[in-house]
Order: sequence, then structure tokens, then C-alpha cells
Amino acid sequence: MSHHTDAAERVLQQVEALREPLVAELAAVVRIPSEGGCADENEAQAHMAGLLGGYGLEVDHWQVDLAALTARDDFPGMEVERSEAWGVVGRLPGSGDGANLMLNGHIDVVPTGDPDAWEIPPYDAVVREGRMYGRGTCDMKAGLMASVFAVRAIREAGVRLRGDLLLASVLGEEDGGLGTYATLQRGWRADACVIAEPTDMDIIPANSGALTFRLRVRGKATHAARRTEGVSAIEKFWPVWHAIADLEARRHVAVDPRAARWPLAHPISIGSVRCGDWASSVPDLLVAEGRMGVAIGEDVADARAALEEAVADACAADTWLRAHPVEVEWWGGQFASGSLPESSDLVQRVQAVHHTASGGAPLDVYAAPYGSDLRLLTGLGGIPTLQYGPGDAMLAHGPQESVPLEEVFTTARTLALLALDICGVS
Repeated sequence: MSHHTDAAERVLQQVEALREPLVAELAAVVRIPSEGGCADENEAQAHMAGLLGGYGLEVDHWQVDLAALTARDDFPGMEVERSEAWGVVGRLPGSGDGANLMLNGHIDVVPTGDPDAWEIPPYDAVVREGRMYGRGTCDMKAGLMASVFAVRAIREAGVRLRGDLLLASVLGEEDGGLGTYATLQRGWRADACVIAEPTDMDIIPANSGALTFRLRVRGKATHAARRTEGVSAIEKFWPVWHAIADLEARRHVAVDPRAARWPLAHPISIGSVRCGDWASSVPDLLVAEGRMGVAIGEDVADARAALEEAVADACAADTWLRAHPVEVEWWGGQFASGSLPESSDLVQRVQAVHHTASGGAPLDVYAAPYGSDLRLLTGLGGIPTLQYGPGDAMLAHGPQESVPLEEVFTTARTLALLALDICGVS
């Protein structure tokens, strides 16, 4: 029996021994309501720092210099106010003669929405029939904790790696990528990275991008009884909405083959509309906010230009809008697309260890239609990165959010074996 095989067996046994602690720690972190921009987001980061330190890792827990980072030209955007933000990286040091692997996961979650829509309270972390329910279970605290316990199992199994194994817990992923951006600016790097986002145990080596935009459509206010003498901003929004829908259709005539499984590989969506302040007045301003999908490999500037041109064409075709053109503003999260370099063998490595960890369960490889921190790690950081983790992303951000615990355990086994493969056994 080889030394590597012996180490793998010991690590897998240790993951099995840690099933109950993993579920308990996952429940503990889900119960921290770490919505982006709130104090609990940093509370969760402090919790993670303490957890990693308690498991014997070297911990870098630092306060992010928000003023300096947000002023940089390549800052990826932020949609919520933060007075402070903290980064956390745990390091299991190797002997120094192997490759380094980073496991990356975000601690922030989106708001819970209508509380009446939740059958189980969102932060109770209830387990039923092998699933844990709650906000953040799927996206992506289960993947983050599977990563933590993969590292913990290696250490407690007494296996010494040749390369460093890093665990990056980041905030701000949902609204731009502040945490991963700050981690890279801090100087943390690796030879490969896995983000344990919910992929249904498939492999995602590429993401479309997503750009947040705001439209201001102006009308002319008057009394509703004399509405023909005013101009409704609502009515003037409709030709713009149709122009955006037509643009979306044109942009999907051909898509990256890896994203062909999706009805829309890089959709354009209007997420909020605000208009009017009095029922008996013709509204003079409509503000619509939305999301512009960026095709894989498309330059962000080209995507922005396509939307701006479509809006301008709609304005040119309308007498009122020609004189009062719609204003387009780019704000908030600006997710470029991202892709694992073709030269990387990370997909094949994850496939191999997943086969062992799952007992031969099949998996697919495809691109995702949403933005993620993958594009920062591959682009800004130059780190070959893919996504692989527990849970179905369709449940993320909704009131039925949950994750199958067996997938969490499989992810922990897979990531532990991957660390042995990439970092090497000393």
C-alpha cells in the first residue's frame, strides 16, 4: 500500500468520524443571520476565524481597508453599505515542496424576503429527512463548512501535506465580490482553487457575468384628470422594456456550448421598478434596476455598450424620449465572466476524486448562467478555479432553501482527497 493511499484512507475515515460535528457546526453558522452589509456578516467572519484557529490552523483575520479598495479602478462593485469588513484565511502549512490549494467560500447571505413564505424559520437550521433548511444552507454555508471539515480531517488524521492548504472565508460575494477581492489584494494566492458553491455535485469551470444597471425614464407630471397634457414615465418605459427583451433574444442566437443547457445563458432582467408618488398624478420619473448578463468571454465594456445602444435606439424611435433620453447608470456588483484556463487539469482531478468520494456517482461539467468569485480568482488572481459543491442553486435565495447532508459529506471527502492529490503527501 502506497503512503498516499494510506493517507487517503485515514482522511476518509476521519471525515466519517466528523459527520455529527460537521452538522452541528453548519447549524451554528447558519443561525448567524449574516446578510450582506449587516453587523452579523462580520460576526460570522469572527466565528470562522475562531473555528479555524480552534482546529489548529494559522489564521489571518484582518480588517479590510474599505476606503482604499473601493477607490481602485478594478474594484468589482458593492451594492450595500458597509462601515467595516473583515477577511479570514486559515492556512494548514505544508512542508514547502508541493503545490498550494485554496478552498474558497462566502459567508454572506441574501435577505430572507417575506417571512410568511418560510415554512421553517429561515435561521433555525432545522434538519428534516436528511436535509438542513434555512437561509444560507445551500448558498453557500454548507459548501464552506464542507471545505472547513476537509481541512480539519486532514489535520486530525495526522497527514502532513507538501503544499499549503488554504481556507478563505469571504464576505460580500452576493453583491460584487468584496471579500475575495480583498483576499487577493492581501496577497493570498494558490496554484488551484475550488469554490464549493451549490452545483448539485457537478463541476462548473466557467460563469457568465452579471452587471447591475439603473434606468431613469423621465415624463411630465400633471393632474390625472388632464393626463393627456402630461407624459407618463410608465408608458415611456414600455418601449425601452421591449427593446431590452429584443436585445436579450439577439444575444442568445449563439452561446458558449458549455452554457447551452440553459434556456438563457446570460439573461437580462429588470428586478425592481419604482414610479409615482400620488395616485392622481401622472408620474414624471420611473427608476428601473436590473441585471445585464455577460456572455462567457465577452468584454464587459462590449456588454454595457450593447445595452446602452438598445436603449438609445428605443429613445430615437419615440418623439418624447428623443428629447428626454433614458439615462443608463452602471452601479453595484459588476461581475465579468470567468473561465478555468484550458491548460488546467483541475476538472479531471476533481472528477477523479469525486468518483472515489461518491462511490462512482456521475457528474456533469458545464458553465453557469450567473456571476461568481470565480472570475476574480481566475482573472485578477491568476488562479485556476472551478466550482463544485453541495445543493441545488435553484433553491438558493428562496424560502425553501435547503441542502442534502449526504452531499455535504461527499463534498468534504472530495475536497480532502483533492488536497492530498494537489498538495501532495509529505
